Amino acid sequence: MTNQNVVICDSKSGFSMEIVVSMREPVLFAQAVPKPLAAPGGGTPIIWTKPSLKVLETAGGGGRINAWVDSMRASSPPRRSSESEEVNKSWMLHHPSALSMFEEIIKVSKGKQIVMFLDYDGTLSPIVEDPDRAFISNEMRDAVRDIAHHFPTAIVTGRCRAKVYNFVKLSELYYAGSHGMDIKGPTQGHRYRKGNQTVLCQPAREFLPMIDEVYKTLLEKTKSIPGAMVENNKFCLSVHYRCVEEKRWAELAVQVKTVLKDYPKLKLTQGRKVLEIRPTIKWDKGNALEFLLESLGYANSDDVLPIYIGDDRTDEDAFKVLRKRGQGFGILVSKVPKETNASYTLQEPYEVMCFLKRLVEWKKSSLRRF
Repeated sequence: MTNQNVVICDSKSGFSMEIVVSMREPVLFAQAVPKPLAAPGGGTPIIWTKPSLKVLETAGGGGRINAWVDSMRASSPPRRSSESEEVNKSWMLHHPSALSMFEEIIKVSKGKQIVMFLDYDGTLSPIVEDPDRAFISNEMRDAVRDIAHHFPTAIVTGRCRAKVYNFVKLSELYYAGSHGMDIKGPTQGHRYRKGNQTVLCQPAREFLPMIDEVYKTLLEKTKSIPGAMVENNKFCLSVHYRCVEEKRWAELAVQVKTVLKDYPKLKLTQGRKVLEIRPTIKWDKGNALEFLLESLGYANSDDVLPIYIGDDRTDEDAFKVLRKRGQGFGILVSKVPKETNASYTLQEPYEVMCFLKRLVEWKKSSLRRF
């Protein structure tokens, strides 16, 4: 167990107080609910692996940069081939579609309160070249609004919380921006809120001046590389290389790592066509998930079923927490096989919307029966 300071604010009095919340340390490949399916023929389940960022960061000299470029290249979905189709079929046996397994999911939820956690980019909105134009569709917004009407719902994203709120424009949700380092509860009355308290958690506030300083430096350093974009997500930074020519990825990686060598309190990780710069504190999307469950009163409850849907490497921190808790499950959004701790998969945001709508219809029909 680890302790983390968080801030709780009362919306009426404006009074703020800092409390300590205990957090479980996530463990890789702990028992999941539901259990993973056996491999075909009763063999050992396949573990899908990609280069480890921890290994990459400890490599030396030019090898370190080459390893980073290899990892950057690995984040690009491969082209389909007859061999990859066979691999995909095998992978789907171990991570079946959440839509085809919907009835099994509902059976697990019997007598439990479902709590929804949703990533944004690649989950609620499509991945686009310009991150400032990753708009959510009206139909998806309606689906999220309906989900939030029936279940406590949070968006957990690496983006700046304010930017994602401007995309979604639903005040009844919990928003966890900056990979969970900036959390705020619903701004209007909601049945899942506790009294008049507004949940607020910002465990990396002391890093704000440093993040701003590095942001300005990276803007200057990377402007010579066409297509590179540095995004300030308040408590973390994103260096997007989706529009950068592959032959210049190594140059970009060198520039970013050169800037960060003077900031040992910041770490470099990777997402989908993006380099992420974050404080070194032990706080990620998994901790955000646990904090929100704590805030909702479900920290040690057996009557809750958290469902987390996401497409990025950073969402794996939340998937691991669900496996560690032994309750709830993760759903990975991906069209290609990936190493994951998720139990189920969906292929794209459209399937995410279908899943959310189906969950709402099930809830409505169950209410009509009583």
